Amino acid sequence: MKRIFKKLGLIVVCAGMLLPACRSGHDSVTGASAKARMDLPKLIASKTSEDGTSINLNNSRIGVKGARVLAESPKTKNVKSLALKSNQLGDEGMRIMAESPAFQNVERLFLWDNQITADGIQSLVASAHFTRLKELNLMKNRLGDEGVRLLVQSGMVEQMTLLDLGGNEIGDEGAIAIANSPHLENLKRLDLFRNQIGPKGIEALLRSKNLPNLEYLDLTANAVDFEQIPALIKMADLPNLKVLIIQ
Repeated sequence: MKRIFKKLGLIVVCAGMLLPACRSGHDSVTGASAKARMDLPKLIASKTSEDGTSINLNNSRIGVKGARVLAESPKTKNVKSLALKSNQLGDEGMRIMAESPAFQNVERLFLWDNQITADGIQSLVASAHFTRLKELNLMKNRLGDEGVRLLVQSGMVEQMTLLDLGGNEIGDEGAIAIANSPHLENLKRLDLFRNQIGPKGIEALLRSKNLPNLEYLDLTANAVDFEQIPALIKMADLPNLKVLIIQ
């Protein structure tokens, strides 16, 4: 069941049921055994765009070993877009990448489904190299409230226009940390799909004074009853919000 409301130009989608297939980021993970067996430098070369600005290793399962090869690869020096969905990087892989100057030009980083926890986020925010990020996708990891707090309290997020934290076991504490962060004024899209955020956390987000340019907010599949949604919608006080998706 899906209901769509309009409130002062704001499109609000209230989904009674939203299947994973309805969200582009939640596609099924395909096997990558052939890729995994391929020589890693050759694999990286084969997944690098002709102009050298993009590497797409989604579903390649390169693991920690692959993270190290990638961090040492000359192919990464001009990369602006790096896609690493479902690569089993873990916190160790994140640490290796964060310590490498190879990624200093990356603006779009996609790390969904890599078993990254707050420890991996600590490495990322401490990095002296990931300083140009504008889009960060961390969907389907294990950040929890602590990982989110570490991320949004860092200056790393100041240039970001897109942040996807869907499926990260985030509760009210994490949502409130986002709402109170002084570093997210450029954020336009925030995805918090399938977390554990209740009315308190959602209210903090909708009333935040620190998200002045947010246009799109996805709160699907959080800890909110359908009967609570109308009251929460009325609380929305984000000046540029155009789309609010809430279950």
